[in-house]
Amino acid sequence: MLIEIILVILIGILAGIFTGLIPGIHINLIALLILSSAPALLSVTSPLMISIFIISMSITHTFLDTIPSVFLGAPESSTALSVLPGHKLLLQGKGYEAVMLTLIGSFLALILAICLAPLISIIILTIYSTLKKWMALILITSSAFLILKERKSKMWALIIFLTSGVLGITTLNFANLTNPLFPLLSGLFGTSTLIISLSEKTKIPIQKITFPIISKNELSKVMSCSLLAGGLCSFLPGLGPAQAAIIGSSFYKKITDRGFLILVGRLNTLNMVLSFLALYIIDKARNGAVITISKIMEKITINELIIFFGVSLVVGSIATVLTIKIAKIFANIMSKINYQKLIISVISLIVLMVFIISSQFTGLLILLISTFTGMLPVKLGIGRNHLMGCLLLPVILYFIL
Repeated sequence: MLIEIILVILIGILAGIFTGLIPGIHINLIALLILSSAPALLSVTSPLMISIFIISMSITHTFLDTIPSVFLGAPESSTALSVLPGHKLLLQGKGYEAVMLTLIGSFLALILAICLAPLISIIILTIYSTLKKWMALILITSSAFLILKERKSKMWALIIFLTSGVLGITTLNFANLTNPLFPLLSGLFGTSTLIISLSEKTKIPIQKITFPIISKNELSKVMSCSLLAGGLCSFLPGLGPAQAAIIGSSFYKKITDRGFLILVGRLNTLNMVLSFLALYIIDKARNGAVITISKIMEKITINELIIFFGVSLVVGSIATVLTIKIAKIFANIMSKINYQKLIISVISLIVLMVFIISSQFTGLLILLISTFTGMLPVKLGIGRNHLMGCLLLPVILYFIL
């Protein structure tokens, strides 16, 4: 059994490298494909092995997905906010350093989540039943907080939130549209950013292989606020790491760009690990990967949860080494390649994947509309986090209605 687990972990890591480095290919997409193929897979392997594969892929993904976010400007919803501070460092020749900052956050989050799992379990069991009754109000308050925190224009922030929300509701209820979140999120946070980068004709300077320097005081701030923010995005549906990072950082006025990158990295991995814990404690799945595990495994036992945590720790250690190596490769080649041609290639790949996976022309229509919607915040000079109204508004209406 040990050899089988090791083999499945290695295959999962390879899948995580693929999803983490290729913009537009998300772990939720692979998880859904696994779910649709479950009968065939279960004839040759066990539910536990399939779950270990998904966990290995997911943890690896959370470590590596900031590489395209920083170097290509092609983020997912969970890393959307890392683009601005990460891109600043990239244009200073410090893209490698930006990735290392998120890596520090991811690895520390993994250790922290596993160590604090018993305490977090007690807290969840104590407050979740009460929290559930007030879920709609909490989500409305969180959304309002993010809108009111917008410095440039609160009115435009509200308009963007509602516009993306209506787009999300329409997309999720579109008849015969398969994998609706794929074209929706790819447009809002992927192709929109890539097109803007293409139009600006960005020239990437030679990248330096430098390691980040961050004070203990800054690191302690990030660690403390990530606990609260991590709890929010792990147990409140529709609230992702990007939004939780803003809420968490609001408790400290002087978190630097470097500290913020650590925070985004921490929350991305923390959200994934705590999702496994939430599935065990309250039987609630928070993302596509965990939903697939919940469908394949009828009941998660404490022994299986311990295996999940053990696998996460092993995979996280391997992913740390991989991230260092791959980020160094990206840093060395970025100034030598044609950035515009690279962006066009990535956009073409996303369009092709949407055409194949999401009902062909219907998916392309959603991708087109969401791409233009995703460009609005940049043109208006406001935070792109308001685009997460595409998920928050449907979830709020679900709890109210």
